Amino acid sequence: SFEFDEQLHLYDERNAEMVNLFPKIEHGGPAEHVLKLKETVKAVNVPVIASLNCIFEETWVEYAKELANAGASALELNFYDTPKRFERTSLEIEDYQTRVVGLVKKAVNIPVQVKLSRFYGNVLNLVQRMDNEGADGFVMFNRLFLPDINPEKEEFLLNWEFSSPEEKLYTMRVAGLLSGNIKGDIIASNGIYSTSDVVSMILAGANSVQMVSAMYRNGSKHLVQVLENLDAWMERKGYDSLADFRGNMDYNNVKDKFQYTRSQYVDILLRKTPVFAQQEVR
Repeated sequence: SFEFDEQLHLYDERNAEMVNLFPKIEHGGPAEHVLKLKETVKAVNVPVIASLNCIFEETWVEYAKELANAGASALELNFYDTPKRFERTSLEIEDYQTRVVGLVKKAVNIPVQVKLSRFYGNVLNLVQRMDNEGADGFVMFNRLFLPDINPEKEEFLLNWEFSSPEEKLYTMRVAGLLSGNIKGDIIASNGIYSTSDVVSMILAGANSVQMVSAMYRNGSKHLVQVLENLDAWMERKGYDSLADFRGNMDYNNVKDKFQYTRSQYVDILLRKTPVFAQQEVR
């Protein structure tokens, strides 16, 4: 909210008749967020993970401490960075974010996980660096809201769209490549709707999954159904726990390792009859 407020008031006081263009942002600071966190912690019997997004290194640390003191069971550092300056390099952004992870880990005594977007040159390297700084988990990936334009009215649209099931495929690939190679947990997110999606992510090496768009579309009852289907699949396969099949199909455990690179591209081109849909786990 700080950066947004700065942008709103960039052209204030241009002349005596135009002191400001926009009203001051109120009730957007950390105090309200911390208060709501405290109320939530008191109201529920499950661990509460507090999300945090800041601008300056000092405020990352300050607000992380406040959220930890307010009762958060863990923190999720939401690294949402929209490049606006041509001279700022990718390495500068990654160095800054990696440094923040280390600072926050030293400042609090609760688990710290990182939520990343998919827009990095080599996300494997970045995750490895953050893992070395002590990050306890990695949520992959954040789905960013992007601007859209109405060409008839020549104005911007408020673009609110749910994730699509196809978006999970990139998450699955990265999870499969990271599995067994980092100390932190892998939390799969983005495009996860069905029991099949959950099972696939665990097979690829994910420790857990997040379902957001599916909950918006179908309500909380959908989660109950997914868990029931998961139990039925595990019983049919003879698995007693998620650990029994977690990572069975990650990069380190499959014979055809090229499936995580480009061989599936060749297989698809050579296939006489295209496969349009994956069989659902019911």
